[in-house]
Amino acid sequence: MNEKVLFLDFDGVLHPTLAQPSALFIHGVRLAEVLRPYSVNIVISSSWRFHFSMKEILAKLPEELCDAVIGVTGNAHVGKFARWHEIHQYIKSHRVADWRALDDSSFEFPLGCKELIACDGSIGVAGPQLDLISSWARNASDSL
Repeated sequence: MNEKVLFLDFDGVLHPTLAQPSALFIHGVRLAEVLRPYSVNIVISSSWRFHFSMKEILAKLPEELCDAVIGVTGNAHVGKFARWHEIHQYIKSHRVADWRALDDSSFEFPLGCKELIACDGSIGVAGPQLDLISSWARNASDSL
């Protein structure tokens, strides 16, 4: 697959980790606006995939993000760098070459993972991360 793929976490990314129910997915529209001009596919890497069906997950996201979702990562990995392993299983089986992970759990990735765009979980995705996503999405060659 030659397309760009964004692996998307929810808690601590699309909303603060300890968000009240009324504040869930508050950053979804901002992310959708940043991605709008680009061709980026989204794969859900959030643990929400274990608790909700794809239909339920899509119902929570802005329509523009829903249109970009192509799937979810697979089975949970138990052990060090769990999220990274789950993503790598997906990229290996789907032959993804150009990807980023938008996540607040840096400990789930090896130190120095250049594909990780880390969020502050108490805030969620904000200006610096959105700028990195935009820069990556706009560039034909991978240069973060």
